[in-house]
Amino acid sequence: MGRLIQADRRATLTEITTRYNRGMEQSICEATTRTTLRRMGYNSRRPHRVPLISTTNRKKRLQFARAHQNWTVEDWKNVAWSDESRFLLRHSDGRVRIWRKQNENMDLSCLVTTVQAGGGGVMVWGMFSWHTLGPLVPIGHRLNATDYLSIVSDHVHPFMTTMYPSSDGYFQQDNAPCHKAPIISNWFLEHDNEFTVLQWPPQSPDLNPIEHLWDVVERELRALDVHPTNLHQLQDAILSIWANISKECFQHLVESMPHRIKAVLKAKGGQTQY
Repeated sequence: MGRLIQADRRATLTEITTRYNRGMEQSICEATTRTTLRRMGYNSRRPHRVPLISTTNRKKRLQFARAHQNWTVEDWKNVAWSDESRFLLRHSDGRVRIWRKQNENMDLSCLVTTVQAGGGGVMVWGMFSWHTLGPLVPIGHRLNATDYLSIVSDHVHPFMTTMYPSSDGYFQQDNAPCHKAPIISNWFLEHDNEFTVLQWPPQSPDLNPIEHLWDVVERELRALDVHPTNLHQLQDAILSIWANISKECFQHLVESMPHRIKAVLKAKGGQTQY
């Protein structure tokens, strides 16, 4: 039965029982299968969703982790984190379930890989540091380089110069195409005496603590007594939730950075639990 689980983590209880009974003189029922699996330490769980990381990007993630393995929490306090996220009015309840033991949550056979995709709803751009939450900017359509330049000049620049007047701040952004456009790169070069752009490894949402703030917003949206019924209400709810995220919450996320770096090193650039 253990070999059946290892061969197909997504098999249902019925499928496992059927496969086990093939060629057996004495068959078992599903109740016996369930009892046996639990006795072996297996439970049906939803798999962690993680980005599919290429071999090249695993190396880049590992290089980043090695370069920053000696950074302390005090060093990470100098970083301002940013990202875009989309929030939907409606959600699919479809879930994949797999069989795993308690300590197998990050086993490759127990993961569901994901890729970035679009969808309906409200898209926002936000930033924060250990010191404070930054602005949250609604984006009316898919972000392009021109729009992002406005965000950088209107929001990133004043945030960085205010929070890091000694020019010792780092601005983090991922590798989205609009972030790497020539007009963006040229703008950052013109202001490199005011702050530094952190060289970020591809496919690394687990290293960006703002991802957990998006989770906070998502959970709070789902917990609302009255759910938004249109995009305007959804946007207002997102902005309100963001403004009320506790300082303890986002500071704790920044303080987790040394542990995240260690996790990437341990995984040799692969997926981590974050």
